[in-house]
Amino acid sequence: MPRRRRPRASRGSEAADRLTTEIGIQTERDVMEDELVASGRFVRIETRGSATGLTRRVTVGFVEADDGSGSLFVAATARDAAWARNLLDDPRCRVRLGEASFDAVAERLEGTEHARVVREMILRYGTPAEGLGHGPSFRLVPVDADR
Repeated sequence: MPRRRRPRASRGSEAADRLTTEIGIQTERDVMEDELVASGRFVRIETRGSATGLTRRVTVGFVEADDGSGSLFVAATARDAAWARNLLDDPRCRVRLGEASFDAVAERLEGTEHARVVREMILRYGTPAEGLGHGPSFRLVPVDADR
């Protein structure tokens, strides 16, 4: 009898996310990302999948806005990053940083503002962030619950 192969899913694929969620498995990667978000070094963004409409989560690096607004800047390394496509399709998202969570609206950055954010992220995270700039970048603006 031939050996049954386990389906391979690419990193960050929606099929792998769905399977993991459906069977309730927390992978080593999930645990590591939870720790990175809890430490305040990375941020978790929940978006609505542009193709499925399901909630999708991604853990990414960020820089804080220095204007006191509470906004965060994030950038994708690829034009076709699923989380970035999701934000372009529906800019509403949920953000978790450390123990804090808030609703936000993603505003796409262009030109010099995009370049500035990419530069700041490379300075913060070092050479692994050098792929940034190939995909879109965003300002995540907290939504005031009192509005």
